[in-house]
Amino acid sequence: MSTQKIKICGVNDLSILEEIVNLEIDYVGFIFFEKSPRNVNSNFLELINDFNFKNTQPVCVYVNPDEEFVYRTSSYFHNPILQFHGNEDSSFCESFGLEYWKAIRVKTSKDFDELKNYESASAILMENHKDGFYGGTGESFDWEMLKDFDTDKHNLILSGGINSKNVDNALTTKSWCIDINSGVESEVGKKDINLINNIVDKINNHDF
Repeated sequence: MSTQKIKICGVNDLSILEEIVNLEIDYVGFIFFEKSPRNVNSNFLELINDFNFKNTQPVCVYVNPDEEFVYRTSSYFHNPILQFHGNEDSSFCESFGLEYWKAIRVKTSKDFDELKNYESASAILMENHKDGFYGGTGESFDWEMLKDFDTDKHNLILSGGINSKNVDNALTTKSWCIDINSGVESEVGKKDINLINNIVDKINNHDF
């Protein structure tokens, strides 16, 4: 069994959520961003109000939200992690009194300089930079840039276009956590448990 942390993000289906929890996947992400095809609606929130996440920790994902929206939506979960993908500064991210992750959009290694602005983040998520997009591009950046990244200093979450075909390459980056979204979907916004099982098996059987 691998000790590699895994997050399945963009879940908005209760049956898939139940499967993920039964697989004992470390983290499951819920996207609160109306422009995303994986956006979580109020009906789904009501369904999971008393849901037992067991050993899986929920992650609430935001893009430039207002304070009230974060408080309201995260209140449906017990001890969630907050994940911010927009232009939120560290003081805003810290203000909710919860653990938070900050996403950094990467085009060149110079983008790593932004890390110094989020020293209080418990993890940094690296995703592909695409003009006009915040997350969810389904595309990878050049992972070769991570060769000189200090993974001992920061918990690195690798995100963007990870699927069963390239997950072995993703794992060579020695990222603390692998964030998987569109790579386990049968169509946009629709998670497929067979694809999830397949990629989890590949990760657990990877020769570290």
